[in-house]
Amino acid sequence: MPAVVDAHHHVWDLSVRDQDWIRGEQLAPIRRNFTLDDLAPLAHKSGVTATVLVQTVTVAEETPEFLALADGHELVAGVVGWADLTRPDIAETLARLAALPGGRYLKGIRHQVQGEPDPEWLLRPDVLRGLAAVAAAGLVYDLVVLPHQLPACAGAAAALPGLTFVLDHCGKPPVASGAVEPWAGSVRALAALPNTVCKLSGLVTEADPATWTPDALRPYADTVLDAFGPGRVMFGSDWPVCTLAATYEQVTEAAQELTGSLTPGEREAVFGGTATRVYRL
Repeated sequence: MPAVVDAHHHVWDLSVRDQDWIRGEQLAPIRRNFTLDDLAPLAHKSGVTATVLVQTVTVAEETPEFLALADGHELVAGVVGWADLTRPDIAETLARLAALPGGRYLKGIRHQVQGEPDPEWLLRPDVLRGLAAVAAAGLVYDLVVLPHQLPACAGAAAALPGLTFVLDHCGKPPVASGAVEPWAGSVRALAALPNTVCKLSGLVTEADPATWTPDALRPYADTVLDAFGPGRVMFGSDWPVCTLAATYEQVTEAAQELTGSLTPGEREAVFGGTATRVYRL
């Protein structure tokens, strides 16, 4: 198989700042430091030659730190950072980030929309203005949302055809329950817009972590592959969050099994071509 791009992973150092979302017994196994040096051997063993490092907290200082990490480590080819979309000076903020050491690695912006109580947060005028600034800066926007927020994602993507929206973790479908609708219908409505892309990532942690199998993930993977087409789907490990349910190698192998019926060219898109094009790696 050709070289693989892992389009979604994280790192954090709890001595630098707390990850306040890592709370409770279920998340206890990942309440420790995870570094690029931890990831590199796992990635290389799975044929991964480049990655996209994605924000974890809504703290302005994290993005410059990630850009510096990318500048100093050959594995990271792109960074999806965080910036406050609602600030009037968002365009200036993005320009300042691009001018920092490693600024050339800034490829996208993300906000924890899944934590916003307003299901139409993305459609707020101040947010849409911020998203337009992201587009003007030549960046993409990653969507980390829950299924009930998918209609607002489609609304934002329709309102801003010049911005590429990347749906993280397939929109977090309810894998553990086995339900497909209404998630699938909302995903198809989003995929009908040409400026949308989807990450084949995060499914193992939406499943039952103790009993999941690739077959349990298949209805959700098949839905996004059919809706977006392989040319608009990209593989992401979601390491180290994925380790709550699976090893890095197991996640990679599951994605390969779930795409086993695709042509070699389609698999190459999912495992590298789509991410390279969308994030301009």
